[in-house]
Formats: sequence, structure tokens, C-alpha cells
Amino acid sequence: MERLTYLGVLLFIFAGSAWLEIGLRTRVFRRWKRLLLALSIPFLIFVIWDIWAIASGHWSIDPDRTVGVVLFGTIPIEELIFFLVVPIASILSLEAVRSVKGWPLGDEHPDSRGDEPGHTDARTARS
Repeated sequence: MERLTYLGVLLFIFAGSAWLEIGLRTRVFRRWKRLLLALSIPFLIFVIWDIWAIASGHWSIDPDRTVGVVLFGTIPIEELIFFLVVPIASILSLEAVRSVKGWPLGDEHPDSRGDEPGHTDARTARS
């Protein structure tokens, strides 16, 4: 059971934030292209950094608390999952705050929200 410790922590982090997708309609997973773009660069940087840090002896990960699958010769698979789960939890949390506060998305034009005076929705304008 000790070997599942790291995975258990990751599951707890994910479960603690994943409900926001449905509960507050954050739409993070529905916009999967945007999510992949947001995750890709940090993931790559963290993997390179982790390989260097582990190889240099700056830190290590207790093999007794991981399932034993090691990638790139040094990184436990849980560490790679960590580089995905924690940023996803952060994005979900940010989007939940945005949703509750009513802040628009960064790529939405203010007129697209439909709450400005004199706004006409493009779908109804064609009718």
C-alpha cells in the first residue's frame, strides 16, 4: 500500500479540483486544445529540470512510495503525472474563481457576452 502513496496524493489533488468542471461549469476539459497548449511548455520545462535535478543529486523520490515505473531513466511516472495534475488543478481553480466572479474569458470580446446595452447576438441578427 505504501507504493501507492504518491498516486494517492495525486488522486486527492485531482478529485479536489475536478468537480469544479461540472459544479461551476469551468469548461477546462471541454477546451482541451487550450488546456494542452497551456500544459505543454511547462511540462517540458519541468521534465528537463527534474531529470537534471535528480541526476545532479539535488533531490530524489522515495522508490518505496512509487509504483516503480521509471521513465527517461530517472523520473517515476508519478512525477510526470504530477506535472499534469497540479497545473490542471490550478487552471480549474482559476476558472472556478472566474466563473463565480463572472469574469469573461481572455479570448472573448466584451460584445460576445451579450450583456452590453444595444448588443445583438449574431445568431438572432440573421433571423
